[in-house]
Amino acid sequence: MNNLVPLSLGAWLFVSCYLGSLLLIGWIAKKARTENTMRDFYLAGHGFGTLMLFMTLFATQYSGNTFFAFTGATYRIGYAWIVSLHFMTAVIVVYLLFAPKLHLLAKKNGFLTPGDYINNRYTNKLLVLLVTLVMVAVLANFLLAQLMAMGRAMQGLNPESGATSYNVGVIILALIMLAYGTLGGMRAVVWTDALQGGVLMIGFAFLIVMLFDRFGSLEKATQMLMHVDLTTGSRKVLVPSADQCRQWLSYILAVGFGICLYPQAIQRIYAASSLKTLKRSMTLMAFMPIPTMLISLIAGIMALAYLPGLEGASSDQIFGQVLREVQLHSALGNMLVVVILSAILAAMMSTADSALLSLSSMLTKDVFAKLFPHSLSEEELTRLGKALSCLMLFFLVVLAITLKDKSSLVQLLDRKLDMLLQLVPAFILGINWKKLDGRAVMAGLIVGVTLALIMAFGNLSFVTNGKVFGFHPGIIALGPNLGVTILLSLWFNGKRKLVKNNYDFSVKRKVS
Repeated sequence: MNNLVPLSLGAWLFVSCYLGSLLLIGWIAKKARTENTMRDFYLAGHGFGTLMLFMTLFATQYSGNTFFAFTGATYRIGYAWIVSLHFMTAVIVVYLLFAPKLHLLAKKNGFLTPGDYINNRYTNKLLVLLVTLVMVAVLANFLLAQLMAMGRAMQGLNPESGATSYNVGVIILALIMLAYGTLGGMRAVVWTDALQGGVLMIGFAFLIVMLFDRFGSLEKATQMLMHVDLTTGSRKVLVPSADQCRQWLSYILAVGFGICLYPQAIQRIYAASSLKTLKRSMTLMAFMPIPTMLISLIAGIMALAYLPGLEGASSDQIFGQVLREVQLHSALGNMLVVVILSAILAAMMSTADSALLSLSSMLTKDVFAKLFPHSLSEEELTRLGKALSCLMLFFLVVLAITLKDKSSLVQLLDRKLDMLLQLVPAFILGINWKKLDGRAVMAGLIVGVTLALIMAFGNLSFVTNGKVFGFHPGIIALGPNLGVTILLSLWFNGKRKLVKNNYDFSVKRKVS
């Protein structure tokens, strides 16, 4: 791959202009602000209609991981990664378990951050802080994965430059992202989501055709891989093993319940202009896993058959190299790939920026404002949030450059899912069971997070490749989490009932 012809000057000029247009969108979004408040900056005031909400939900669910990490996962695992179609569909199913009720509560009470719901539901400040810290850790992981995806995208398109392309890509794209995000807030992010989504939907329709034109049929690639399977004993095409089947179930549960609890996803539920708008957007989202996941799957299978040789974290570069193959195949392929590349890079930036906005909103409102109430005005808190965004991004850029060869994007995805799963009782169970107790939720959360981290990083003998008998540590830890939460809630409820009955009895006895 080091002998590939680099992008032409004209192509790089187009990419630069496309990414530069995001700064213009940020400036226009800033002019569209109606008030200088945190709600206007972080939730775009009164919210979005069906199309804009659908586009931003799409961008939140299908990030840089979709095109680079998932194609890389197909390249490493083979057809078994078709599970991505199932777990992305599961996300929509889980949304419907709590999103409509959460939206109504958010509109009624003016929620801004996920911590606002926790505070309203449980009136437990320590639980709010604990949930916020878990989400901050998840968002830092999520943002790190997006920055690494940006760098690997640039590295895949410029393999002759080695680490230089990765480092420069991370730094420059992060600066552009920071600029338009701090200018226009949520409006800028959602408007760029809409632009990227439209370009990608059209571009990928043509890309599938170009892939078949360049590499041939999917059947031919599958036959090549089957021959390798029969020769070497690998299982890239053959029926998945029992362990892979357990991983399928684990990913369906982990991604289904995890992704919908991203802080930026919850804030988009808040940002819907109405319940009807939210339901329409969810309906449209239900159709997106098939076309989106099939693109990553087909690209990964084609690359596995015709572009072998990448191992470990470096396999996340494979989607960029597939694009280069299509680009070199024809003049039309060259133009198409340049446009798609620009949209993918911008989409990853927009996804990362939405995570950065959520991160700064929680640190500002749920941490600083709780520790120092009434010390700053809304305008000053918004400026503080922007400053925190700069500080966090600087730290994560340094970390992304340091870890570029030490972990794959899917490994980062797994770890944040382990953490998000422990929030299922607080949000999904809590919104559907009125008797759930905040103290019980906090105890269960501590147990779940502790067990998930021990299993993920404890170097235990029964943990293989970050999985416990094929299951995510977060799935295993969610069992004790739910058990502690439910049992303690029942105990606290029984205790309150006993106290109430004793009180009623003593009153009646006194009156008689």
